[in-house]
Amino acid sequence: QVYLKESGGGSVQAGGSLKLSCADYSGYIDSTCEMSYYRQVPGKERELVARATRVGAKNYADSVKGRFTISRDNVKNTVSLQMDSLKTEDTALYICSAFCRVERYWGKGTQVTVSS
Repeated sequence: QVYLKESGGGSVQAGGSLKLSCADYSGYIDSTCEMSYYRQVPGKERELVARATRVGAKNYADSVKGRFTISRDNVKNTVSLQMDSLKTEDTALYICSAFCRVERYWGKGTQVTVSS
């Protein structure tokens, strides 16, 4: 059973920064998995925020390009999301995801709230 757990969420004022981390407590995730962060706001579809592929490529949603940075540690099997210049519209539940072989796994998410 894959167990992804996010940490680092919280409340911050617009323009501030937060760093999210995601760890795998099952030992199943490895460097062959693609790691991503999604976010979800009630009433809206889950949105891909950033992705780090197994070959080192990084992709970002247009809305966060230049402000967010995803990084992964393939030794510790963790993935982080540095979020700078936060905006109120970044308020959401941020969810870590791993895509391994043919399965996608999800964490439960960590709440990020940005106030004006």
